Amino acid sequence: MIRKAYSKTGSTCRVTFDLPADGDAEKASVCGEFNKWNPDVHPMKRTKDGRFSATLSLKSGQPYRFRYLLDGQHWENDWNADAYVPNCFGTEDSLVRV
Repeated sequence: MIRKAYSKTGSTCRVTFDLPADGDAEKASVCGEFNKWNPDVHPMKRTKDGRFSATLSLKSGQPYRFRYLLDGQHWENDWNADAYVPNCFGTEDSLVRV
């Protein structure tokens, strides 16, 4: 699930990425165009109910491709993303529009 909260000026948006607790993952990261797909930049925190969550401030007015990396080896899309776009690996990336 993705939640968005725009700044008063609308120039930035705080985007909260939530990954449900229905998997066996021990750790998760949100990776995308906003962090050059680096899993070390935005590790997600596990919440009390078992979800993973991360909140990022992103520049408004553009879409960003992203995916979740679970345990450093398994990629997962956000099935509540704004859209999905094909990638060069033959799969799809999630897309968030801010």
